Amino acid sequence: MPSLTIRPGTLDDVSTVLRFMDVATEWLVSIGRTDQWGAEAHSTNPKRIAQIEGFARSGGLWIAEADGQPVGALSVGESLPYAPPAEEPELYVQLLISDRTVRGSGVGAALLDHAAELARQRDVGLLRLDCFAGGEGALVRYYEGQGFTRAQTFSVAQGDRDWPGQILTRRL
Repeated sequence: MPSLTIRPGTLDDVSTVLRFMDVATEWLVSIGRTDQWGAEAHSTNPKRIAQIEGFARSGGLWIAEADGQPVGALSVGESLPYAPPAEEPELYVQLLISDRTVRGSGVGAALLDHAAELARQRDVGLLRLDCFAGGEGALVRYYEGQGFTRAQTFSVAQGDRDWPGQILTRRL
């Protein structure tokens, strides 16, 4: 893959981020993992659209590009409402997603390194995120491979089931 550039995201990038999420959801559905993000498109969900627009408006959205084409997105800022609170100043990874066509190419790792650099610039020593803890823990293991450590678990009620979550931290 060509070298990556990471630039601030804008409202013009919202549809790209939602497309990445839609493609990821289609893949999750294809392997029977509707428990992570459901089965519906994010690009038609008003709450999800508003969330990604909010990330862009807050200045926390970042876009990774290869040869001028978006290949991943990151949003950082305050912890999300369902996450257990931190006990010290932090920068929270609100979203990390890459284009499925570049899976395994290091886009996610580069965006997480960018998040760590943003935290350092703000004199914050803790980078925190949450992820889906189901699916045999594959996503948790990915973040551990990126230098994160498991912290607390939590769950979010979603209709007739609970969504299992894992908070992970990375000291800077």
